[in-house]
Order: sequence, then C-alpha cells, then structure tokens
Amino acid sequence: MLQRILKTRSGYDLTLLRVVLGMVMFAHGAQKMLGIFGGGGWTSTMQFFTETMHMSYLTSVLTIFIEFFGALMLILGLFTRIAALGMFGLFIGIIITAALPNGFFMNWGGDKQGEGYEYDLLVLGMSLALLIGGGGSLSIDNKLSSIKSNN
Repeated sequence: MLQRILKTRSGYDLTLLRVVLGMVMFAHGAQKMLGIFGGGGWTSTMQFFTETMHMSYLTSVLTIFIEFFGALMLILGLFTRIAALGMFGLFIGIIITAALPNGFFMNWGGDKQGEGYEYDLLVLGMSLALLIGGGGSLSIDNKLSSIKSNN
C-alpha cells in the first residue's frame, strides 16, 4: 500500500506542478497558521472560521493544516498523493460551501459578495493530476519508492 502511495511517474512536469501548487498554498496556509504575508495568524483565523464562518473547530484546524502542512509536503514531494487528496477535498468543500453561490469568476472588481470558483477549479485540477501521477522525478516520494523497491 505504501509503495502505491509513493510510486510516481517520472518526469519533471509533476515536479513543477506540485512545487507551484505548494508555493501558492503555503502562502495561504502561512497567513492562517503564522500570521505572515498579511494574515491574521492562528488565533484570529480560528476565531474567524468558528465564529463568523460557523465552521466546526475540527474543520477549521484541518483547513489550516492542509493549507500549511499539505503545502510543505507538496513542495518537498513527501507523500504527495496524501497532500493532494487533502487539497482536493478542501477545495471541493470550499466550492460547495462558499464559492458556488458566487458564480464562476473571481471577484476582481470587488462588486460581488464573495469569490467565484474559477481559482478553486485550478487547484482541483492540479491536485487531481498529482493524485494520478504522483510527485514526479524530483520528489522525496520518488527516492523513497526507489529505496523501497530495491529492498
């Protein structure tokens, strides 16, 4: 089972895909977890999620952890499929609970109540590609998979 999770298609396309997705998601996760990049940090984010958004404590924690730790896992290529599955699930939830009523397009003009789901679809597509293909040639998964298969 572990071998199937770690196995990855060779090539650098998946490496590029996971690093870019990881970097974008890390910035969002670091805002929520650490309060950097203009974010509110753990306490402020948890308060916003639980009191304003009416999310459960567990859902709020998982959201922050997926965006922060999942992003780091993607950047490193460590358990890429697990991190991608977390991102996929998170963004399905975001679309259903927050973005769908706002239509397709993001709120570039600031004239809508919230954001549409176009960005979320990009994350879903990238996550799905990583779920299918793995972390790529330049990933810890690839190294662990080749060590495991040589034993």
